[in-house]
Amino acid sequence: MKVLLISPTVDSQKRTNKELMMPQLALYILQGLTPPKHEVITIEEENEDIDFDQECDLVGISCMTANAPRAYELCAEFKKRGKTVALGGVHPTILPDEALEHANCVVIGEAEGIWPTVLEDFENNVLKPTYKNPDPDLSKYVPKDFSSITQRRLFNLIPITTTRGCPYNCDFCCVTNLFGKKIRHIPVENIVRDIKESGGKYFMFLDDNIIGDPKYAKELFRAIKPFNIKWGGQASVSLLVKDKELLQLAADSGCKVLFFGIESIGEEQTKSFKKSIQETKELEESLKMIKKAGILIHASMVFGLDSDKKEIFDETVKFLVKNKVNTVSFNVLTPYPGTKVYEDLKKENRLKTTDWRLYDHNTVVFEPKNMSRYELQTGKTNARKKFYSIASVLKRLPGNMYSPLIYLAMNYGHMKQTKVEAKRVAELKHHLFDDHNSSGESNVK
Repeated sequence: MKVLLISPTVDSQKRTNKELMMPQLALYILQGLTPPKHEVITIEEENEDIDFDQECDLVGISCMTANAPRAYELCAEFKKRGKTVALGGVHPTILPDEALEHANCVVIGEAEGIWPTVLEDFENNVLKPTYKNPDPDLSKYVPKDFSSITQRRLFNLIPITTTRGCPYNCDFCCVTNLFGKKIRHIPVENIVRDIKESGGKYFMFLDDNIIGDPKYAKELFRAIKPFNIKWGGQASVSLLVKDKELLQLAADSGCKVLFFGIESIGEEQTKSFKKSIQETKELEESLKMIKKAGILIHASMVFGLDSDKKEIFDETVKFLVKNKVNTVSFNVLTPYPGTKVYEDLKKENRLKTTDWRLYDHNTVVFEPKNMSRYELQTGKTNARKKFYSIASVLKRLPGNMYSPLIYLAMNYGHMKQTKVEAKRVAELKHHLFDDHNSSGESNVK
C-alpha cells in the first residue's frame, strides 16, 4: 500500500525563513519503521504544497501544538476524500481525545514498536483508536532516507537523535510527558552508522540535552571524533562547565554551536526552571569557558514570568551583548497543555485563548502579572530588534571570531526574521490584545 507522511506548517499561506528552519526527523523515523513492502512519500509542508487528491491508502501526520490546527485541517481534507488518517507527535500525545475528534487513530508517545502494528491493523481492517508503547526499544537501527532529509536545508544540516527523556521536569516544559524522566539511549554504534550512511559533514543533534548522561556523551564524542564533522546541539550549561573533560571532548568531536536554555538572568525567575546555575556571575564565567573552547552559544530566553517587570527586556539584552553571545531565541512564556504553567494559569483564569496556532513561543496567550499583554509582546519584539541590530552584531563579532562565517550566517537569518516579527505584532495589536483597547473582553475559546 501507499503511505503518505506529513509534517504540517503552522500557516499554509506563510513559510519560515530557510535560515531559521530546524531540521526534523520524525517523518523519516516513521519511514524507516515502515516495512519495505509499502511505498512511503514524506512531505514537509514548509518545503512543498500538499496535493490532497494524490493516490494513497493511509495518511500519517505528525504535529506539535502550534501546527495542530493545520494538522486538523489536513485531517478533514483527507477524510473528505475517504482516506484514513493517523495522528502523532507532541500535541496528540498530550491531548489524544482532542486529536481523535479529527483523526481515525492516534499514536501516543514514541513510534518505535507501534508504527508497524498500526500499518498491519490498517491492512487487516482492525485499526484501533489509540496506540501506545510505554517502553519502546531504541536499540534496533532505523534506516533513514538522508537524501530527502537534507533537501532545502541551510548547510545541509542532518538531524540526529541520540537520547530521549529528561530528568529536570521544568514547569513550562512537556518533554517528560512525552519521553519520561529517565534518559534512554540509542546505541552509539547506531549514531556512527547514521553519520557514515548520510555522507554528511554538518549535523544537528535534536536531543533535549545531548550531555544529559555524561558517561554516554563522552563515549559518543570519542566515537564521532574521527569523522571530522561539525555539529550543534542542546545542552545544560551547568553540566558542561562542571566537567572539563566533557567540554573538551565535545569541542574535539566537532561541536561548533550549543543551544542553552538560560531562560532568565534573574535569580528569582530561574527557580521554576530547576537550573543549578542561578548566580549571574557564575553564569558569565560559564559562558566564557564555553566560548574559550571554541563553541558558539545560542541562548534561549523567556519573558513573561510572574516576577518579570518592564526592566527585564533591557537588562537581558545588556547581559547578552556584554557576554558576546552568538545568537538568541527571545521567547514569550508559552503555557503548553500538559505543563504545570498551563494548569496554574488556567486555574487562575489568566489564559486568554486556546487557539493553538498562537502557542508558538512568540505570542502572548496569557495575562502577565506586572505588565499588560501588549507590553510583554512589544517588549520581547524590541529586545530582539536591539540584539540583532547591526551595531549589536558588530559589537559581538570580536567574541565569536573562532567561527565568523557561522556567526554571521546565523545572525543574518535572525535579522531577517526580526522584520517579519515586527510586522506580525502590528497585526496582533488590533485583534488579540483586548487589554490594549477598551473592550476588556476575553478571547478564550
